[in-house]
Amino acid sequence: MLDELELLKKDWQKKEEHLPKLSYDQIYKMIWKKSSSIVKWIFYISIIEFILPHLLYLVPSMRNNLDIYSNLGLTNVFLVISILQYVVIFYFIYQFYKRYQEISVLDSAKQLTSNILRTRKTVKHYVIFSLSMVLLTFLMLIIGIYFSDNVLETLGLAGKMDSVPIEKAKFIIMASFAIFGVLFTLALGGIYFLLYGLLTRKLRRNFRELQKLEV
Repeated sequence: MLDELELLKKDWQKKEEHLPKLSYDQIYKMIWKKSSSIVKWIFYISIIEFILPHLLYLVPSMRNNLDIYSNLGLTNVFLVISILQYVVIFYFIYQFYKRYQEISVLDSAKQLTSNILRTRKTVKHYVIFSLSMVLLTFLMLIIGIYFSDNVLETLGLAGKMDSVPIEKAKFIIMASFAIFGVLFTLALGGIYFLLYGLLTRKLRRNFRELQKLEV
């Protein structure tokens, strides 16, 4: 049995000699090309993610749902948060574009390694910010409901919860918003994990390959 294994090893070693061996530059170019493509897709996805919700506002029912903010007296707060959100999202989109531009002209493994690390860090911060804004939106609605004097009319629940004391009705509504907000954020986090997580894992593999080259 040992003789057979030795023969197999020797046979494989002979075949390995005839296999094409990639040079440092060839491996680097392969990693650079894959990394550039990944960062480009991160940039594209961030733009699509920004545009998609705004297309939903064209649907009449979605536009009507925005009235809840004014009915709860949250118009100014919603405006400030929206402006802040736009500014930060545009900043992240610019950062993704900048990373893509930088990675497209890199000529050293050290620079590429640094760019990959910065890109992964930017994606992580972007995801954390986006999920935080979702939770903040639900928190804002819950606070608005708490201070609202006619919450049942505002949410179109008049006649459905009239038999329930107003304080208890508010608690039920706020608890429902809180539960839905957490579940929605978790679901969105799962989508982010599938989209951005898959891409950043590929970047991490490229990073490890570059580290091997530098050894």
